[in-house]
Amino acid sequence: MKKALKEFERLLQIMDELRDKCPWDKKQTIETLRKLTIEETYELADAIMNNDLQEIKKELGDLMLHIVFYSKIGEEKEAFNISDVLSSINEKLIHRHPHIFGDVKVNNDEDVKRNWEALKLKEGKKTVLSGVPTSLPALIKANRIQEKVRGVGFDWDEKEQIWDKVEEELNELKIEIKKGDIKKIEAEFGDVLFSIINAARLYQVEPENALEKTNRKFIKRFNFLEEKTIKIGRSLHDMNLDEMNKIWEEAKKHD
Repeated sequence: MKKALKEFERLLQIMDELRDKCPWDKKQTIETLRKLTIEETYELADAIMNNDLQEIKKELGDLMLHIVFYSKIGEEKEAFNISDVLSSINEKLIHRHPHIFGDVKVNNDEDVKRNWEALKLKEGKKTVLSGVPTSLPALIKANRIQEKVRGVGFDWDEKEQIWDKVEEELNELKIEIKKGDIKKIEAEFGDVLFSIINAARLYQVEPENALEKTNRKFIKRFNFLEEKTIKIGRSLHDMNLDEMNKIWEEAKKHD
């Protein structure tokens, strides 16, 4: 703990010096840092997907720097400082965990989630979904929406019921495809995707992680296909689908 506090204090001192002396750091604002923070967050996400613990450590450091940077700018604007940031999250954690720091009893993690959402509403959140960032990627946003409404009891009684909904949405999509109205087809595709994401949640699968793993698997297989094609002196442009599928099946053996 002492070492951690010492290193954190060192980071604060480094930030003060950079802000005072470095032309680039002096120029930054909360707005200019935003896109860099998003980039760092995605780099951390990549490291997590790769299960690269050393890279995760590095990316967490980059994000820590951004937190300190924002806090430094907040201090300059006399709006907040790093102490305010830390105090705020400490108080929130204590308040949102009455089963740890109070006398509330819970039976499982679902009780914790329900209490969390109820406390947020008491704190002044206007609606259950007001805490979902509008700029979240659609897939992640759909999952967060479903998690939040579950917190107030808006969910299926039995997870198996979701498959009737998935089938219903698929049938509605097929009907609109036959009609050919692109706007309605798009709407029904959205409903199908939303129901599939809901199914993933109910079966305790993170849909973003599942899709990213499939993306990476596809890329690996397609790279194999391209490399094998080059080795045999062929071009994908000159091959038919059956020829490509033979190599694709071979690629699957290397997963």
